[in-house]
Amino acid sequence: MATLQNIRSKGPLLVIVIGLALFAFIAGDAWKVLQPHQSQDVGEVDGEAISAQEYQALVEEYTEVVKITTGRASLSDEESNQVKDEVWQRFVNNKLIENEAKKLGLTVSDAEIQSIINEGTHYMLQRTPFANPQTGAFDKDMLKKFLVDYSKMNRNQMPSQYLEQYDAMYKYWNFLEKSLIEARLQEKYTALITKSLFSNPVEAQNAFDARVNQSDLLLAAVPYSTVADSTITVKESDLQAAYDKKKEQYRQYAESRNIQYIDVQVTASPEDRAALQKEMEEYTVQLAGTPADYTTFIRSTGSETPYVDLFYTTKALPTDVAARLDSVAVGDVFGPYYNVTDNTLNSFKKLATASMPDSVEFRQIQVVAEDAEKTKVLADSIYNAIKGGADFAEVAKKYGQTGEANWISSANYEGAQVDGDNLKYLNTIVTLGQNQLTNLALAQANVILQVTNKKAVKNKYKVAVIKRPVEFSKETYSKAYNDFSQFIATNNTLEKMVANAEDAGYRLLQRNDLYSSEHTIGGIKGTKEALRWVFEAKTGEVSGLYECGESDRMLVVGVSGIVKEGYRPLALVKDQLRMEVVRDKKAEKIMADMKAAGAASFDQYKGLAGAVNDSVKHVTFSASAYVPALRSSEPLVSAYASVAELNKLSAPIKGNAGVFVLQSYAQDKLSETFDAETEEATLENTHARMASQFIGDLYLNANVKDTRYLFF
Repeated sequence: MATLQNIRSKGPLLVIVIGLALFAFIAGDAWKVLQPHQSQDVGEVDGEAISAQEYQALVEEYTEVVKITTGRASLSDEESNQVKDEVWQRFVNNKLIENEAKKLGLTVSDAEIQSIINEGTHYMLQRTPFANPQTGAFDKDMLKKFLVDYSKMNRNQMPSQYLEQYDAMYKYWNFLEKSLIEARLQEKYTALITKSLFSNPVEAQNAFDARVNQSDLLLAAVPYSTVADSTITVKESDLQAAYDKKKEQYRQYAESRNIQYIDVQVTASPEDRAALQKEMEEYTVQLAGTPADYTTFIRSTGSETPYVDLFYTTKALPTDVAARLDSVAVGDVFGPYYNVTDNTLNSFKKLATASMPDSVEFRQIQVVAEDAEKTKVLADSIYNAIKGGADFAEVAKKYGQTGEANWISSANYEGAQVDGDNLKYLNTIVTLGQNQLTNLALAQANVILQVTNKKAVKNKYKVAVIKRPVEFSKETYSKAYNDFSQFIATNNTLEKMVANAEDAGYRLLQRNDLYSSEHTIGGIKGTKEALRWVFEAKTGEVSGLYECGESDRMLVVGVSGIVKEGYRPLALVKDQLRMEVVRDKKAEKIMADMKAAGAASFDQYKGLAGAVNDSVKHVTFSASAYVPALRSSEPLVSAYASVAELNKLSAPIKGNAGVFVLQSYAQDKLSETFDAETEEATLENTHARMASQFIGDLYLNANVKDTRYLFF
């Protein structure tokens, strides 16, 4: 009571305080609206950003294009990631070209694109749906017809599935047209660069001589392997000097992370396996009976393979079932059995077999009116008209359809989810007799169907399959989760995690140079959040537990190092540099030993301790020589051959696998005639191929930033 009185006594003050708090809350939200929004950009090219929304729109656009060109209804995670990467790379490349083209005044006109379409030979036009049925080649008239039909289409009278198809095709063409413009601009820019690279008579003569002048050489070498690594001392200063000399080779253009992680995959326990075996035995007994509805029964078992009341080829059946099918009589059940390939327990019943055409040609007229009754009346009228002799195609055109015949085979529907009207529709097509006509009533429309041809008779089957994966139970997963959580809680530093992982029964994995442009950690699905964490964490930090994979894996990650954009630190390239420094020091020692031995002739070099000798024939400057005695490619042998004097011994040469001396004992020339024009053309083509790498140079100068990992 006292408290209540105290509140009442301060009522006006509380009203003011609450009012100020509400104002602060509202004003705070308003201030957020008035403030510039936090960056939602996924990347940047030469100062030009692309937002997450823009990038997502490009990804969705290209995804639909891939679906159309591949005939797929959906893409896998890996394919979706590939689409995202292709969209990003395309965006970057186009921006790089656009910026350079703008400086040079390069453009692509509408007339150019129309000319490309009219010609119809551009590679981008070769796999479009706008192809001539007879030749398979792009047909500009089919494209024009489609665009005209689309512009005149009455969207209110068109069935929804046709609308979707037309819209998808129209979007596909817009994408293709945009791609043609981008490709044409790149072709122009590339041509401008390549045409600026030309050869001359002097270069042509040198290239000809490098190819046709050849030497036969004697080689004596002391391999580096004759000097023990333990006798070579490498100082830190040696490594630093080698690093400074080759520093540009260690330039890194994007930040990377070094990580150590533990990936736990949960599997079924012996108790889980026993429980599933018992369950499968019970289902197998029921399958051996005669279920009233196999579709419903198979669904109730949790089978990965649904039952569809259609005759299928063996290609549509699981491979383990197809392999056992011939050993089972119609009406019999096989199983339960374990299939190691997909980790499943299986039983199946062979219901029926038939020999029937696999490819069926049919034509149809879809009938839709204001309501079901009017639809039925109209469909009956059309059916009776055709039955009475009316031309099918002419009637179809009267109702805005082509009435053209189409082929369908089991490959078009096997493996797809087929039920309801789709099942009724397919069953009608595959069971109709040739030239037979029917009026098929579906939920949303009637379809006048006629089968016009059948071919490719195959053996087909109806098989009810119970396929159950051997999965872990909730209890098994909970135990694994609790054990792993406890390990992470008590080993919350990278040092502890590394030290104690093996003793706790976990395998520690390592990955160096992980980049934010990657989509997973260790190729494990569902690790995007963990990847984001890695690029926000500091060295030595350990993440929490991530549930990932197919809901069957757990992950913990520790950051062991951060490699910033710029030059890779000496510490990360020491091992590579050490090998090179050791080789150089061995070369110095071998050369010093050669000098101390006073070797002056080929025979004396050949007689040195550990020396090998060989004869290398037909050596030209244009190709690196392979020396069998050293089991290595030695470019300096080819270089020396181009200037060698006959029977004159070279000084010691430091090669890739040893120190060697060379002596030319025969020189000749291939029987080719010098043609300056041909040589220059060949060199210009070579220069053009090298020039195609210009996009890499543009990339390095454009300060490209890829932060897609924050959003996708």
